Amino acid sequence: MTPESHAPTSTDDDLRPGPPPGCPAHGLGPGGLHRLHEAEDLGALYEQLREQHGPVAPVLLHDDVPMWIVLGHAENLHMVRSPSQYCRDSRIWTPLREGLVKPDHPLMPHIAWQPIASHAEGDEHKRLRGAVMGAISTIDFRSLRRYINRSTQVIVNRFCEAGEADLVGQFTEHLPMAVMCEILGMPDEYNDRIVEAARDALKGTETAIASHSYVMEALSRLTATRRAQPEEDLASYLITHPARLSDDEVREHLRLVLFAAYEATTNLLSNVLLTVLIDPRFRAQLNGGQMTVPEAVEQSLWNEPPFSTVFAYFAKQETELGGQRIRRGDGLLFAPLPANVDPRVRPDLKASMQGNRSHLAFGGGPHECPGQDIGRSIADVGVDALLMRLPDVELDCDEEELRWTASIASRHLVELPVQFAPKPPQDVQEVPNHKPVAAQRSDWQIGIAQPQAAPAAPAAAQPQPVAAQPQPDPVQPQPMPVPGQPAVAEPARRKGVWQRFLSWWRGY
Repeated sequence: MTPESHAPTSTDDDLRPGPPPGCPAHGLGPGGLHRLHEAEDLGALYEQLREQHGPVAPVLLHDDVPMWIVLGHAENLHMVRSPSQYCRDSRIWTPLREGLVKPDHPLMPHIAWQPIASHAEGDEHKRLRGAVMGAISTIDFRSLRRYINRSTQVIVNRFCEAGEADLVGQFTEHLPMAVMCEILGMPDEYNDRIVEAARDALKGTETAIASHSYVMEALSRLTATRRAQPEEDLASYLITHPARLSDDEVREHLRLVLFAAYEATTNLLSNVLLTVLIDPRFRAQLNGGQMTVPEAVEQSLWNEPPFSTVFAYFAKQETELGGQRIRRGDGLLFAPLPANVDPRVRPDLKASMQGNRSHLAFGGGPHECPGQDIGRSIADVGVDALLMRLPDVELDCDEEELRWTASIASRHLVELPVQFAPKPPQDVQEVPNHKPVAAQRSDWQIGIAQPQAAPAAPAAAQPQPVAAQPQPDPVQPQPMPVPGQPAVAEPARRKGVWQRFLSWWRGY
């Protein structure tokens, strides 16, 4: 990005209070550029920027830090698939090197370089990502899907008798954490406290630092325990991988997997359930078999990706993207939300994207989300199991009353109130057993006289043994006819069902 067009000035005009909300100039910074963090409707702003600048547009972040946002589907794909031109290492970012980005900048936790796979390059990236991918490859997805289903039943049992619930606070924020704690190897840590801590840390509240520390302490205990005694879980496989990750590297990657998977899957679950509840056609396709739950999840990933924007990529050299001149050290935002609605790939937003997985919800290239199949499994099984338990679930408010919290990175549904007929809890602890086998059906067939049941004995009488049913006599050989003697007539046989039906049909 050209620094001269965004250099802050020291004129008196800049010291005056900004325009009030609703003013046409609201949200504009130096050079007439839009401040993303002040936009009331990011979706509408993205379309305005697309119309004004094309698939790549200049914008401002907090403190008027310049940045490019990539709006086009093809341009986003090119950026993430060109590691020779763009990287995730913010240490080459020009505003950071020139001191325009302060240490307390609101986006520093997302942009600051860290020794993790998503920020590394070259051989270091191969080493770290290889360890993560190797650990994830050990997951037994059949067992995982059974665990997701069981966890869903446990969570639904908490509110199924009430006949009403908030599916965000009582379901979608709990299921991903329960599953991720199991995958990482700390199922005993899963409780309301860790869910609240993760949610608080991601929201960036006043207690976010303390909540983040609480989660990191749990991950530190897990790392130390598995270093001493590995087990069959993701933390142990990270520790024992040939890449030889240090304790700090293991802990940081566990944090990355936990937080990224938790936030993304929580948003995905909420978005899919909301669509099912407010779109009758969507639900009818599910109920009628025209669409499966996995296909419904993919449709949601097109329409409302869990992360609308990802921070950030940085230009390693001077180049061109989407008709814009990109200078070395410029920062670019990877933006799945506007890319998924690019008119060049989706001219009709109402058209079904069934069977199409070319959305950018999970990124692409060397830094494509390694845990996307985990997120898909949680959403597929969780939504399906919930709808099976509560088939009559309905939204308990007007759609216009739903509230969202939005940021540059994502949009979160605050509550999803629903109502349904109260249901009894399910016994999720039941295990396979050897109960008596049910009585077998009799061997009676059509065309054979049904056996008569023995008469009931009087109440005061002692039960008598049931008489054995008479057995047909064995077939005796018939004597050969003797010449000169009349033949013995054979007894008439009773017609079978088919013969009797033919006689009735033919009238004789």
